[in-house]
Amino acid sequence: MADEEQKETKAAPPPKAAGAAAPSAAPPGATAAAGAVPAGAGATTGAAPAAPRKRRTRRAVPEGIAHVHATFNNTIVTITDPLGLVVAWSSAGAVGFKGSRKGTPFAAQMAAEAAARKCSDYGMRAVIVHVKGPGGGRESAVRALQATGLAVISIKDVTPIPHNGCRPPKRRRV
Repeated sequence: MADEEQKETKAAPPPKAAGAAAPSAAPPGATAAAGAVPAGAGATTGAAPAAPRKRRTRRAVPEGIAHVHATFNNTIVTITDPLGLVVAWSSAGAVGFKGSRKGTPFAAQMAAEAAARKCSDYGMRAVIVHVKGPGGGRESAVRALQATGLAVISIKDVTPIPHNGCRPPKRRRV
């Protein structure tokens, strides 16, 4: 008999704090609290219709900065607004070149033209060019930007140069 009472007490759920009643604890004839939405009903019943979403308008960027990153393996052209927010970009790999052909001046020219076409949708007419890296596409990318109709205001070389930075590797003995 005592075993049955212990089993019954173990099966019963622990008492809940005051005010935290479960929805199933309400008597069958009781109504839901005011403002509560029944579980099966949609949440939009009685609510105001959602405002139509605004179409995103393209901002006008008349002047920008063209960052040309020319390595031996690829050339990446990124065109930003004066604050540094990216407007358009392209690379030799994105244009369709693969392997060692990505490092060629022609691939850099095609990448610069693709980026310039994208930024023309924003009304960009003039750029300041920052060139970085030792690759073969440095000059051809700048020429391609000029050929697409962008006025090049200035060209600046921003290649990082160490001021006696890292220690060179030890001398090779053969």
